[in-house]
Amino acid sequence: MLAVKDIRDRQSEAFREDVLAGLGHLPKTLPSRWLYDDRGSALFEEITGLAEYYPTRTETAILRTHAHEIAGFCGEHAIVLEYGAGAGIKTEILINALQAPRLYVPIDIAGSFLDHTVARFRRRFPGLPTKPIVADFTAAFALPAWIPEGRRVAFFPGSTIGNLNAAEIAAFLRRLRRQVGADGRAIIGVDMKKDLQVLIAAYDDSTGVTAQFNLNLLARVNRELDGNFDLDRFRHSARWNEAESAIEMHLVSSIAQSVTVSGRSFQFDAGETIHTESSRKYDVPGFNALAAANGWRVERLWTDERDYFSVFGLQ
Repeated sequence: MLAVKDIRDRQSEAFREDVLAGLGHLPKTLPSRWLYDDRGSALFEEITGLAEYYPTRTETAILRTHAHEIAGFCGEHAIVLEYGAGAGIKTEILINALQAPRLYVPIDIAGSFLDHTVARFRRRFPGLPTKPIVADFTAAFALPAWIPEGRRVAFFPGSTIGNLNAAEIAAFLRRLRRQVGADGRAIIGVDMKKDLQVLIAAYDDSTGVTAQFNLNLLARVNRELDGNFDLDRFRHSARWNEAESAIEMHLVSSIAQSVTVSGRSFQFDAGETIHTESSRKYDVPGFNALAAANGWRVERLWTDERDYFSVFGLQ
């Protein structure tokens, strides 16, 4: 197994390659996974508590209301693999409801942030072995041999699946199926289609925290890749893409300008954007079909009274 330093070195090189390729592409784009350095992860946790940001509190309420049903679906002695664990706040609800869980494996790209999550879980659940994996869950990676055989449950809350494009979703769901095995289960949070004003407000809050979260990606490029982005010359924008059924986040250049990253120059026209994230929204038939196409069967569905958000139980 690779040492943590080797993993981080590989991630650093992958970050550089993605940034240079994305800024050289038209239209310019950067993969959303790079939003989540330690600062970005902390800002996102702040976003989840904002009044406009309904997904976290709605999903949390669903998990609390149906915790015992979800735990029953997972089964006894579950080995929980959480993809993109972050702070793992919602995971506490699941773990607390499970019957004699055997192991918790949080997987996240932000290693330092993950350390805090692991420390908290070990205090909160001292009888539950908690062993992290520092990895980019959107890319192929091998599970270590120390994860035992048994009932494996993939936990993927937060509607993060909406950040993946069609090819990435297919690869991810098939990877999940391989990693949990033929008898495994998955619990996936999915944001549903709804009124556009509600969606836009959730991704462009009145206090500007989401703008800070988005702009932090440019600060990360400056810090890690010797970039010279002037953050005051870019602004955050959230917009709806009907064809993709997705809210998109962009960073908009306020002027015509040149930016240097790792010794390479990139030109921006006034109003030109960097597309940093898509958050796709689903309906139940659409997600059922997506799961079925990639080796899963939807067995259970838990939602809120407004049908804003759904938690799918897959087998």
